[in-house]
Amino acid sequence: THGIFHFFFTAFMCRMELVKHSGGCHCGAVRFEVWSSPDLHVFHCNCSICTKKQNHHFIVPKNHFTLLQGLENLTTYTFNTHVAKHTFCRTCGVQSFYTPRSNPDGYGVAPHCLDPGTVHSVTVEKFCGEQWEASMQAHKFIKDMSKPGQDVQHK
Repeated sequence: THGIFHFFFTAFMCRMELVKHSGGCHCGAVRFEVWSSPDLHVFHCNCSICTKKQNHHFIVPKNHFTLLQGLENLTTYTFNTHVAKHTFCRTCGVQSFYTPRSNPDGYGVAPHCLDPGTVHSVTVEKFCGEQWEASMQAHKFIKDMSKPGQDVQHK
């Protein structure tokens, strides 16, 4: 029973440092909630697709993300390794979240698609997606950002 208590106590303490952000696409068809720090660590990637989309995102574990509405309105684009799932609203074209190649067991959420009022600060880190493999190897924590227990955004 000690193990179960420790698990729930740790989950509760981590959740205390998180806030529930709400957000969605431009037309409102897609809506979601995401638990994350109010102080976001956002990646600005320069890979070919992120450059074209001007994609900035913060990463969360899958269990911190809930799609509230719009599943039927989502469509997905993949290319190259097909690990990343570039999901967007088929009506307005906005990608408010996606499955990143760096963390296929999590979500990359667009901070500019969050509703106002829950974000305190945003720290932007450049990520060299043009040299994706080398950048992933060199990065100290990006690979673990969607893993259980990685509940707090790095600063």
